[in-house]
Amino acid sequence: MEQDLPVTARLVIPAGELGWRFSRSSGPGGQGVNTTDSRVELLWDLSTSPSLDDTLRERALSRLEGRLTGGVLVVVASEYRSQRRNRAAARDRLAALIREAIAPPPPARRRTRPSAAARRRRAEDKRRRSQLKRLRRPGEL
Repeated sequence: MEQDLPVTARLVIPAGELGWRFSRSSGPGGQGVNTTDSRVELLWDLSTSPSLDDTLRERALSRLEGRLTGGVLVVVASEYRSQRRNRAAARDRLAALIREAIAPPPPARRRTRPSAAARRRRAEDKRRRSQLKRLRRPGEL
């Protein structure tokens, strides 16, 4: 039986909300590649999941909108030859995606003005650059 997916200390996705699809993986693998369904797709309906409150759901929907298909988040794993390892990789990837998507936004940047010394250095650099370009002109020395 599948286990619940812990995302954060306060958010755990029940196993019943996760859907799995399996298919044959592409790439090298010898004779086994044609017979084993080692490619894993993990599906989670983000738009209707009761695991998230409304604010977290809205935040995740807006941040993951490019990855959603009808409100469903699909994570694919096919880098391992065994289905079990691909299932674990897909679970880890889904948890990381959700953790990043529901993280609070960073604090707003406080606007600051350049210091007097920085303004002075910038002006000196501009003067030096201007003089260098003036010296490159023909007929002016």
